[in-house]
Amino acid sequence: MISKAINLVLFIALLGIAYIVWEGLGLMSDKNIASVPETEVEQKPTRDMELGTATKQKSKRIESKVIMNDPAMSQKWGLQKMQAKKAWDVSQGSKEIIIAVIDTGIDINHKDLKANLWVNTGETGIDPITKKDRAKDGIDNDRNGCIDDVHGCNFITGTGDLTDNHGHGTHIAGIIGAEGGNGFGISGVAPKISLMILKYYDPKASGVNNLKNTIRSIQYAVDKKAHIINYSGGGLEFSQEEFDAVQLAAQNKVLFVAAAGNERSNSDQAKYYPADYELSNIISVTAVDPKTQVLATSNYGVSTVDIAAPGQDIFSTLPGNSFGLMTGTSQATAFVSGVAALVMASNREYSAADVKRYILKTGDEYPWLRSKTGTSKKLNIYKALTTLDSGVSATGVIASNVHNMKDQFVSDPNVKLQTGDAARDIANFGKMLMESMSNQKK
Repeated sequence: MISKAINLVLFIALLGIAYIVWEGLGLMSDKNIASVPETEVEQKPTRDMELGTATKQKSKRIESKVIMNDPAMSQKWGLQKMQAKKAWDVSQGSKEIIIAVIDTGIDINHKDLKANLWVNTGETGIDPITKKDRAKDGIDNDRNGCIDDVHGCNFITGTGDLTDNHGHGTHIAGIIGAEGGNGFGISGVAPKISLMILKYYDPKASGVNNLKNTIRSIQYAVDKKAHIINYSGGGLEFSQEEFDAVQLAAQNKVLFVAAAGNERSNSDQAKYYPADYELSNIISVTAVDPKTQVLATSNYGVSTVDIAAPGQDIFSTLPGNSFGLMTGTSQATAFVSGVAALVMASNREYSAADVKRYILKTGDEYPWLRSKTGTSKKLNIYKALTTLDSGVSATGVIASNVHNMKDQFVSDPNVKLQTGDAARDIANFGKMLMESMSNQKK
């Protein structure tokens, strides 16, 4: 027993000596456990989706007289503030206009969305060789790197599975282009439109390179001839690859509508990308409440942010044929994309720069927005469209022919103006608009 005790003591002593030697040599230091000097760690750009939380609400038939008979339109304060009802007398959009929504996906079976989904003809129909439905054959028929991308692509999986595991993408798509006049739910800003869905972010997926997927989404949208790209994410780091992708969109006359971000900061001092890239096709959008005050969470900047749009408690679609409220610059961005689609549908010849010019110049000006945006303005759907309809061209020429003007230009449906008076009022507004644009260039 004594010998065993002596041996145990000797063993413990030897372990202690070994520890001291290893520690002295630095072998037990944290720095030697899979370590990399801080100076060698590369900080790579990222792109995050500031999702927020949706507040679900039931769609109730509160009004009997609502625009295009959809039962929940009374809850869409943003559309009411921007005179959407009158604007829809001019344009409701066109299925030929494609908006690429880069987000968290979509509920493709939502009653208010499925009729307005873009269709990739390269992945539809019966294959003449295999005799299988291309939409479900598990083959990349159009050889664009995405399998069965009928309504868009999921860049996380490389497939056409657009399942929205959060709800943000479905909410944004509804603001832009929920179907109107179907007697269900709501109407989007552009109720007749084609929504190309590009999923770059999924809260349930780990280890995903969101920036890489953003770039691939932009490239896909350009390749598939989208007219407008709506992007709600972003980050504080500049990315040359992302810049090049947005520039490629500009070269192909694609408008890029981007969220200014929800960092509560001045973007003139702390840039937020891609919204703050200095490219002519980008519209950077901040969010306002019903009193047209910029939200405390929203980024702002007179050099970096272009315009404000409704962004607080916005009612829109959610997965499962439901609806709810969300807040942020993402929602404001969707409003601008919808208006851009209406403008493009009214004049197919306009470039991205032309559409951007009209949207920024036809908003409602508020003095307190002078320190928040470059235009001091909030989006106005009606003005953007009626300025077009008055015959004011992108170059400032005012045509004498205004035969497209509607009789009704007031909110009260029982009150009508004479067509000549309405045309003259809008033409005068157009003159003021173009004079302002001309003065700004001097």
